[in-house]
Amino acid sequence: MLHEYTDLIKELRAKNAHFDKICQRHDDLNDQIDKIGAGNDLELDKLKKEKLLLKDEIYAMVLKYKNEK
Repeated sequence: MLHEYTDLIKELRAKNAHFDKICQRHDDLNDQIDKIGAGNDLELDKLKKEKLLLKDEIYAMVLKYKNEK
């Protein structure tokens, strides 16, 4: 996820509990999606949508943090 911002993400996770929480949720969703695989398309779509929303939020927070530095 957002590999070009790995260092900023690590910094922000250490400084911001909310950011760390949404990153952890994103990671948990990744694991759930990997475990589900094919077969339960409705559940898979739901998880992927939530993961995408979190990624958008993470990206926005990283850009804001980067611009404030």
